[in-house]
This record gives sequence, C-alpha cells and structure tokens, in this order.
Amino acid sequence: MDVIYSLIPGMIFFGLIFFVVLIWAVKKGQYEDMEGNASRILLDDDDMVHQPKDEQDSAPDRSS
Repeated sequence: MDVIYSLIPGMIFFGLIFFVVLIWAVKKGQYEDMEGNASRILLDDDDMVHQPKDEQDSAPDRSS
C-alpha cells in the first residue's frame, strides 16, 4: 500500500509534463499540416537521379 502513495503523485507529475509538452507542440504548429507529409512521399523526385552529372549541374533549382 505504501507504493501507491508514491506512484500516484509520480504519475500525476508525468501526466502534467506530457500535457505541457502537448500544449507546447500544438502552439508551435506541429499538428497544422496533417496531410502534407502523408502526400509528400507520392511526389516524384527521382528525375534528378536519372540525369547525367553535367545536366544535374545545369538543371534549374526547383526547391522553391
């Protein structure tokens, strides 16, 4: 029974820490774009891999 008296405040403390981290993440915008990362894997970035080296240097920058 003595263990419960130390576990309950410890779990409340960890719960409050995780809650503060969740609030911080929401305020920083971590959950704003839920679909962006999921669809980004479908984009085809392999066209730069198949070009010869001299064409890669002269290819326009598409990062913007």
